Amino acid sequence: MLNTKLVSWALGRWGNGMTEDHGMTRRRFLRTTAALGLLTGWRGLAFARPAGDPPDVVIRVSDGGTAELVIARTPLSIGGRQGSAVTINGTLPGPLLRFREGDTVTVKVTNRLDEPTSIHWHGVLVPQDMDGVPGVSFPGIRPGETFTYRYRLRQNGTYWYHSHSGFQEQAGFYAPIVIDPAEADPVAYDREYVVMLSDWTFEAPHRVLARLKKQSGYYNFQQRTVGDFFRDVARDGWEATVRERAMWGKMRMNPTDIADVTGYTYIYLVNGLAPGDNWTALFRPGERVRLRFIDAGAATLFNVRLPGLPMTVVQADGQNVQPVTVDEFQIAPGETYDVIVTPREDRAYTIFAESMDRSGYGRGTLTPHPGMSAPVPALRQRPLRTMIDMGMDMGEMGGNEGAMPGMEMGGKGHAGHPPGVPMPDEETAREGMAGPQPGMEGPGMAHEGPIVARHGPDTHGPGNASVAMVQRNRLGEPGAGLEGVGHRVLVYTDLKSLEPNRDRRPPGREIELHLTGNMENFMWGFDGKKWSEAKAPIQLAYGERVRITLVNDTMMEHPMHLHGMFKEIDNGAGAHGPRKHTITVKPAERLSFDLTADEPGNWVFHCHLLYHMDMGMLRVFNVPLPAGEVQS
Repeated sequence: MLNTKLVSWALGRWGNGMTEDHGMTRRRFLRTTAALGLLTGWRGLAFARPAGDPPDVVIRVSDGGTAELVIARTPLSIGGRQGSAVTINGTLPGPLLRFREGDTVTVKVTNRLDEPTSIHWHGVLVPQDMDGVPGVSFPGIRPGETFTYRYRLRQNGTYWYHSHSGFQEQAGFYAPIVIDPAEADPVAYDREYVVMLSDWTFEAPHRVLARLKKQSGYYNFQQRTVGDFFRDVARDGWEATVRERAMWGKMRMNPTDIADVTGYTYIYLVNGLAPGDNWTALFRPGERVRLRFIDAGAATLFNVRLPGLPMTVVQADGQNVQPVTVDEFQIAPGETYDVIVTPREDRAYTIFAESMDRSGYGRGTLTPHPGMSAPVPALRQRPLRTMIDMGMDMGEMGGNEGAMPGMEMGGKGHAGHPPGVPMPDEETAREGMAGPQPGMEGPGMAHEGPIVARHGPDTHGPGNASVAMVQRNRLGEPGAGLEGVGHRVLVYTDLKSLEPNRDRRPPGREIELHLTGNMENFMWGFDGKKWSEAKAPIQLAYGERVRITLVNDTMMEHPMHLHGMFKEIDNGAGAHGPRKHTITVKPAERLSFDLTADEPGNWVFHCHLLYHMDMGMLRVFNVPLPAGEVQS
């Protein structure tokens, strides 16, 4: 007999809902509703929550309760092709874990793979031995074993969990977490959906890496052509075009190197569904709908928009921010953004997640009626890297050679610089720079006070192909390809924490770290060294206030994720600097964040582009226990 509560949930009606105790499996739910025609044009209800409790793709764990997760390899179909994934309880993504702030929860994880596994609770503050990084915080979970995680929830917001073992994350091992606040939520909404973005390949991830190591541009099928050369000659002149091409050749790099892995092998997923499967969510006109976006991609930054529907950003990386309304935002692997949309028309809206290199997209639909869809935008022209991205001194380059039309240097965001309008001159551009120039002030600059530790790059050797001669503050820039789009794009300088940060002490010291790499050899690291060459932890004193300054000497974006502690970006917001666990550092950018070292243990700091981390862009911060205290 059909469960009427489940039907009510599927149709978006308000009711008492279901709990995970009703024995209705996800497979049975899909089979039952499909038999009744409820899923005609209505796919992917996972993680929807119009009211009450959804089916068992959501696991609620109350205070003292236990969730049981099983990690295994499961056959599945994606985009009409058959394959297999590393799954959590047989689903991709895995079950949404729903916790409550202040509760203590237990999660038992059983490994049915033929290799070790682990779970890292991305952005969740947990004791070091619960952090889930094999070789750093615990030994990992061997095949056939069950490991018990137990911790108290000290925060609320949108987070996620994933494997920190090998390439299991790329193979499908990821899932969302929502921690409900203990007190009233400052964000009002009528219904909510998790929107988990990811990239999927039917290739074995180790094969993907092997190809990148042999030829870093293996997946780049958007390289410049002879036709592009002559178009540039017509626009910039023969001499400038030849000089620009020679410069790229000398650096053995390509301005079309936007993403390491592209739509040539990737299918871009929304909640585990390919674009043609069209993940769909319901609303009623006039409702405030909360969309919890999570980028669980292994190597993809997404540009996200709902054409015709503004988004009000209310949370970044699980932390409440002062509301800011935008039309588009760029999200990097590891980041989360919660937005409120209020569709007032009786029409459908496309949720469009375009890969930053424009080689593909993920797609979903927000609709008032099952079966209704909206037009899918065409992919926009792919962006190009510029001499600015390479940290070149544009004065020495003779102005703006090598820059893409419409590219800004001054750190201005939102609508950007209109296409076809000349670049600012060098004096104007330097107003947006951060770096060693004396007398310069502003967000991202060194604080007043002693600097007792400074790490510099190894400018020689295979681990560091180039050094950014000019380091710029790019916090106000919207991201590659979003300059001059004609609508408002979220930038880091828009973000301000809803409440003032608790620790307002000035940093007592600064640590400078350079993000380095060799694209030709596909090597990545810090200060010219990969993790295997620099295993000594960076020492922080318990309770100290420290500034970390990152300088990106590469031409790639790096979403830098810190375990165990939140970072406060120095974006000019003062005490309301946004708290994030993952910060994207643009090419040739110099940015700073402050942190309070109040979580004892060894905490991994790494690029969340999975292949960059695996090839060495990882370090460990060590925070020793206070004297006389014992780790609880």
